[in-house]
Amino acid sequence: KFYRDKFHDYADPQKVIAVSAEGAVTYKALLFIPGATPFDYYTKEYEKGLQLYSNGVLIMDKCADLLPDHFSFVHGMVDTADLSLNISREMLQHDRHLKAIAQSLEKKIKSELLKMQKDKREDYEKFWAAFGRQIKYGAYVEYGAHKELLQDLLMYHSSTEDKLVSLAEYASRMKEDQKYIYYACGETIDKIKLLPVMETLSDKGYEVLCMDDSIDEFCVKMLAKYNDKEFKSIADADLGLDSEDEKEEIKKLSEDNKDVLEALGKALEGKVKKVELTSRLKSHPCCLRAEGPVTLEMEKVLNQQAAVNGGQSVHAERVLELNAEHPIFKKLCAAEGSDKISTYADILYTQALLIEGMPVDDPVAYANAVCNLLS
Repeated sequence: KFYRDKFHDYADPQKVIAVSAEGAVTYKALLFIPGATPFDYYTKEYEKGLQLYSNGVLIMDKCADLLPDHFSFVHGMVDTADLSLNISREMLQHDRHLKAIAQSLEKKIKSELLKMQKDKREDYEKFWAAFGRQIKYGAYVEYGAHKELLQDLLMYHSSTEDKLVSLAEYASRMKEDQKYIYYACGETIDKIKLLPVMETLSDKGYEVLCMDDSIDEFCVKMLAKYNDKEFKSIADADLGLDSEDEKEEIKKLSEDNKDVLEALGKALEGKVKKVELTSRLKSHPCCLRAEGPVTLEMEKVLNQQAAVNGGQSVHAERVLELNAEHPIFKKLCAAEGSDKISTYADILYTQALLIEGMPVDDPVAYANAVCNLLS
């Protein structure tokens, strides 16, 4: 009731953190993690900060310097005798006692959240639903300056456990010979599970972290590693699963079918950088991946932002990958030198775009091409 009245919240706090510290800096704090996301939390109007008292006298209603941005959702108050009642706002920003309190509170909030994650999983998942994006944002901004502090708080949907898991939990289940932490990005968890390469990893028994938030891939790229294990998108060309013999086999197949691949690449000139064979597919005929720093998922997010802000659109360098074991590839080989090769190329490319959730330039032309093949 005190929290609801003091901070004008309709819901009870998810967690109450009481701190009483003595030593290099002496202070008492009462912190609250809200039970629901404030209606204005993700707006410019939201102000972070804790109420700052000196010997019970209010100095500042919202002292932003006491909270880092990644924990800006925390409400509460801090009382310390180490500050003068006459201290100005300018002096507060440079006060070493205030900085020491802020560092202490940051560590305390993290430890309490980790404790909640371990002991009260349902409560933590509720917290994650409300403020998980802010934790991801904190790990990403300032060139990953806070990633080591926040990485254990991150949670993602597991393809094998069918629930949210932490990076530590994923790492504990990794196979002995597993080189990478595999992840996949998409619009929804259900759509991610239907991606062509997911089938291959699932059959080999590898767990994949499914990420459906727009900031996820940017955050993971910034993390780069966890426990010395590199993050690897399932959209990457080399997933570290092929033996040397399998790599040689794909290389030989590519050389034997060089003319077909070049013809497909010519038909899709301006749309894809190249067409190549892959061993990443099982029952699907084709898939799309990106080369370079901009992934297909990043392209979607950046173009959505560009549409809102009036910026310039971004295009990833696309590569169409074909499954050499699929009957469709045999049809492509048979159609080499005919007019059909161009039609087949457009259809496969458009199908790959649809699977990835990318916009199709001319859906009418695609529909007509499919109808012509069926008639």
